[in-house]
Amino acid sequence: MKKYEHQNPAITGLSRHRPKYTNFLASKNELLTMEDTMNKRTKALTTEQYKDIIQTMREGFSGCRPNERIATALVLEGNLGLRISDILKLRPCDIVRDGDRYRLEITEQKTGKRRVFTVPLVIQQYIENYCLRNGIERNALIFPITERAIQKQLHIVCDYLGFEGISTHSFRKWYATEIYKANGYDIALVQRLLQHSSAAVTQRYIGIEPQRIETAIQNHAQLI
Repeated sequence: MKKYEHQNPAITGLSRHRPKYTNFLASKNELLTMEDTMNKRTKALTTEQYKDIIQTMREGFSGCRPNERIATALVLEGNLGLRISDILKLRPCDIVRDGDRYRLEITEQKTGKRRVFTVPLVIQQYIENYCLRNGIERNALIFPITERAIQKQLHIVCDYLGFEGISTHSFRKWYATEIYKANGYDIALVQRLLQHSSAAVTQRYIGIEPQRIETAIQNHAQLI
């Protein structure tokens, strides 16, 4: 297998004339750009695809063992709306009781933004039961696995199911899309949940026309 090599001559040139740490920073920025590009191309799941992927991953198939850990991590991404990088940092102790509710406080790995939000009881119990079944201590990582390993397993399952254009980020997009549809097509609500800088950013992210535009297009149809 060939090692990854930069094809960008500007980045290659930096390594000849700059200290090594400069090349590291350039590589990191390049990877972040590649990640953003991949996320933009990634499709949001349909609910049926979400169910099929999770069920197949839990049950396994010929040549692919069942993997409850990865399935559970993806379920949480799809139900909390966090990036997979933040899901992988979660520990049971991060979810704390606050009166009659549960609260999660994190600092997003990608943006550095602080987020505090309520975790529905059903999700808290889901996480707690998973940790009890797998002997995960309160201060331990819930998912001691790499993002690369999750992407690889997801690719295998999607290839088996015949799904294209899907990555871990599809689960976050599914979360955003379902919240949007279930709450009166309120784009501002989804914007706050995802902590986007503007509603326009969120609109492009989920790739859905505002409901009033959808309605206008549908009402205009006069086929002969």
